[in-house]
Amino acid sequence: VMGIDLDHRFDRKVRRLAPKSNDIYLRLLVKLYRFLARRTGSKFNAIILRRLFMSKINRPPMSISRIARNMKKAGRDGKTAVLVGTVTNDIRFLEVPKLKICALRVTERARARILKAGGTIMTFDELALASPKGQNTVLLQGPRKSREAQKHFGLAPGVPHSHSKPFVRSKGRKFERARGKRKSTGFKV
Repeated sequence: VMGIDLDHRFDRKVRRLAPKSNDIYLRLLVKLYRFLARRTGSKFNAIILRRLFMSKINRPPMSISRIARNMKKAGRDGKTAVLVGTVTNDIRFLEVPKLKICALRVTERARARILKAGGTIMTFDELALASPKGQNTVLLQGPRKSREAQKHFGLAPGVPHSHSKPFVRSKGRKFERARGKRKSTGFKV
């Protein structure tokens, strides 16, 4: 009797089930949130756990100005901003409001400014005690697509409807300015 030749090409699901990092403190957080996600059944804890596994590219930093802008929205006052990533300073941002933030990391300058404004900074183990199901929190995420590399992705530069940035040595007069850029030389896209 011949068996059916099963196709195993697409069996493997590509997603992280644990962090790549060997940082013991991150591993402890994973242990904690794995427990919380299982025992509380709250979606918030499951999302935090998944984001703790992520690579640095998928945990982009967020500036205090962007956090403040997000926390200004209606119904968000008094809530804790939760960010699985780094909180950075923004020198263009002059008046820092009183913020309650929970993050993996906060840069030195950002930390000083938040605390000076009377705000509080929590770690994720403190958050687990304060709101084990994610009550009174706003889950935020930095802009993943703002990375310079992202500008080069998509349709090839020079084809119609493409907005991809070409890999050019310089942006001068002599570089990628003729064929494909002008009607007089070949074509224009």
